[in-house]
Amino acid sequence: MHHFIFPTQDTWISSGSSTIDGTSFRDQNFGRDQILEVKKFFYNNQFDHQTRALVNFAGTDFTNMSQSIVDGTITNPKFYLRLYEAQGNSSLSEEYKLAIQPISQSWIEGTGKFGDRPKNTNGCSWENRSNPIGGTEVTWSNADGTSAYGVSILNVSSSVQSFSNESPDVEVEVTDMVNGWLNNQYGNHGMLIRFSGSQETDSTTFGHLKFFSRNTHTIYSPKLEVRWADASFDTNVTGSMNELTMSGLADNFLYMKGLRESYREDERVKFRIGARKRYIQKSFSTSVQTISGSYIPDSSGSYAIQDVATGEYVVPFSSYTSMSADTEGNYFNQWLNGFYPDRSYKILLKIKYNDGQEQIFDDNFEFVVRRS
Repeated sequence: MHHFIFPTQDTWISSGSSTIDGTSFRDQNFGRDQILEVKKFFYNNQFDHQTRALVNFAGTDFTNMSQSIVDGTITNPKFYLRLYEAQGNSSLSEEYKLAIQPISQSWIEGTGKFGDRPKNTNGCSWENRSNPIGGTEVTWSNADGTSAYGVSILNVSSSVQSFSNESPDVEVEVTDMVNGWLNNQYGNHGMLIRFSGSQETDSTTFGHLKFFSRNTHTIYSPKLEVRWADASFDTNVTGSMNELTMSGLADNFLYMKGLRESYREDERVKFRIGARKRYIQKSFSTSVQTISGSYIPDSSGSYAIQDVATGEYVVPFSSYTSMSADTEGNYFNQWLNGFYPDRSYKILLKIKYNDGQEQIFDDNFEFVVRRS
């Protein structure tokens, strides 16, 4: 299964100042921006300053996911950070790396925007992790109490994604980092996204990356994606149904059984799948099993889910979307609390034949997720 957790906080911070009026960005907050910027700014062909992004997934959904691991509902999960490009990124090097690092201190998202004048300093910034209105600013600091401008990070291995002439969308595994939070090795204060190592300040790597923030009005909010293999194949199905013919010459048909028009966003749904020969020649020997359907053998069927309006895969075909089976036939489970409500989604089904050929069934198996 693919399950999604959305941020409870995100923002970006800047070490520079305006080249127009000299306004310093070092204490400015951008917590309400719809964009997260990770960039290197050059002035007179020389490196001038950088920006970094912060994302935090700590909250009720993360806690519930953690409990599902303890309960055994989620087993051996992998975790991925997903960020989506907001617009064409300017002056981007053909090859670069982004580093994802765990933040060592708590911080406040804040209420500022880049365009605020006078600037808003309420929230975290390059210099401060908190700066409440009418209160006292709290600076970033290392374990020894020294200043750590630009966010204090833990001294553990970071996750790195390398890019080479490809989409700037981020899909990087952060399993070790998340396991550190789950196992209470260190506090869950979110993650920092920056250019990796010396690329952040050198004069040879270029980039102005803009990703959608959690304040976006699109479906492209940052998310922590949880993936685990939840497929279960009951061998008793072989006694109640016929196995679907998996020869490459077979003409099979897959369909959804009992698909409802809509589901609530808090539902955990068992979606039922039917399978049979596309055309059945009736005769005195035609069995009830032949008419009512067959089952797809273990590891031969999978599913995906698309957002209808955009065509984007919310759940792609993967090793984590294999079909399950019980005595009633094939099915898959999907938790909907990571889906955007009041949107239409479409299920696609795929079978892999014995000769390696694959067939996708895209027959408008659509449903809507409603607010609870």
